[in-house]
Amino acid sequence: MMAAMKPARRFTATVLLGSFFLALAAFIYVRIKGIPAGTAVPLAAAFLVEFPFYLLPGFRIGFELRRPVVLAVPLAASSVLPYLIYSVPTGQFHPIGFVLLIAIALALSFWFAILPQHPATDLLFLAFAAAVYISKVFEIIFTSPVPKLQMSVLGHAMLIRTCAIAILAIRGLRPGEALDYRFLPTARECLVGLKWFAALVPACGLALYATQLGVAPHPAKNAWLVLPEFLGIFWFVALSEEFAFRGLLQQWFEKWTHSATAGLVIGFVLFGAAHLGFNRIFPNWRFAIVAGVFGLFCGLAWRQTRTIQSAMVTHALGATLYRVFFQ
Repeated sequence: MMAAMKPARRFTATVLLGSFFLALAAFIYVRIKGIPAGTAVPLAAAFLVEFPFYLLPGFRIGFELRRPVVLAVPLAASSVLPYLIYSVPTGQFHPIGFVLLIAIALALSFWFAILPQHPATDLLFLAFAAAVYISKVFEIIFTSPVPKLQMSVLGHAMLIRTCAIAILAIRGLRPGEALDYRFLPTARECLVGLKWFAALVPACGLALYATQLGVAPHPAKNAWLVLPEFLGIFWFVALSEEFAFRGLLQQWFEKWTHSATAGLVIGFVLFGAAHLGFNRIFPNWRFAIVAGVFGLFCGLAWRQTRTIQSAMVTHALGATLYRVFFQ
C-alpha cells in the first residue's frame, strides 16, 4: 500500500509514523534517565527536526528544482538548524563550534554548485566528507548536556543526508551512472544480501583468525537488541558507507578503468583503509584487513544487483553479528 502512494504522500506518512516512534523512544529514555524537561524537550526536538531532512534523499522531495543554488541555500541552512534547536536552550552553544559547523555545511552544500564537473571534483568531495567524519569534529561541536548521550549522531546524520542530497540533486547523476538511494530493499536484494552474508561469515572468520585480533564469540547478553541494532546499522551506518563505497566509488572506478574487477578491488581496498583508525588505534592494520575482506563481499552484493540495498543487507547482517556476538 505504501509503495502505491505518491512520493510526497509516502514521505509525509513516513515522517509522521517515524516521528511518533522517535518521540516515544525519547519519552522512554528521558523517564529512565530522569532528564529534566527543560533539557529533554530541545534534545528531542533536534532529532525530530533532523528526521525529515534525513529522509529527503530517499524520497527525492524537491529534487525536481535542479537549480544548484536554489537547492544549496536551504540545504546549508537546514544543516545547522538541529544544532541551534538543542544547543541554545541547553547551554551547549559554542561560537567557534557553530562557525566550524557553518563552514562544513557551506562546503558540502555548495561544492557541486560552484566547482566544475570533473572526476577530481567528485573524489575531493568524498575525501572532504571522509575527513570530516574521521576527524571526529562532531564530537567537539555537538557537546551533550547529558552524560553518555552522544549528540554527535546529529552531526553524522547531517553529514550523510547533506552528502546524499548534494550528489543526487545538485551534482546529479552523470550519463551511465545508476544510483537508487532507498531505505527499503526489495525481496531480490534481501536474498542477494543474504547470499553474500553467508559467504562473508567464514571469510571474515578466517581473516580474524589470520590477523590474530583476539576476538572470541560470546553469548549475547542483550539478544533482544539484535533487531534494533540491525535496523540502526542498516539505516545509518550501512546506508552511508554503501552509498559512498559501492554506489559511488566502486561504480566510478569501474567506469574509469573499464573494468568491473578493478572497481571491486579498489572499492574494498579503500573500504579497508577507511577503517585504519578503528577503536582509536592508528594505524590499525589488522582490523583494516578484516574490513577489506568484509567490503569485498559487500562489493560483490552490489555488483550482482547494481543497487546499494543488497550491499546494505550484507553489511548490516555482518556488522550486527560482530557487534552482538563478538565485540
